Amino acid sequence: MGGGVEFYERMGGREGTPAFLDALKWDRDGLVAVVSQDARSGEVLGVAFADRTALAKTFETGLMHYYSRSRRKLWLKGEESGHVQKLVELRTDCDGDAILAKVRQVKGNCHLGFFSCFSYALSKSRAGKWTLKSVGKKVFDPKKVYKTKKS
Repeated sequence: MGGGVEFYERMGGREGTPAFLDALKWDRDGLVAVVSQDARSGEVLGVAFADRTALAKTFETGLMHYYSRSRRKLWLKGEESGHVQKLVELRTDCDGDAILAKVRQVKGNCHLGFFSCFSYALSKSRAGKWTLKSVGKKVFDPKKVYKTKKS
């Protein structure tokens, strides 16, 4: 799709899921980046990818589905942990090559037990060195939630 034509123009006044999916600017692997954000707090939860099937399933069920690049398959967020993301609103950027999913996150998003995957911050110390610290809130114990080891 697209060249320099913006997402809104590619929609062409059409409505519905097929029109939305057709207007997106998919990468060469048929994927689009999806940033998930907690609808209540505004906190960014994570970044994943979706293919056409994942987004269609998301619209159908109201639960976020993604495409796992490492496992090469469709997955329902929370399929193992139960920590699903309930879709509140989807937004696209002006090009239609990235999506913002505002969700109601059940328990936590991060497989390490944090509410958000963005739970580490780099900040400059008084000495001028960049240091890493955990700023996230652990909301579950991954050893108790996952049957298989997550990396």
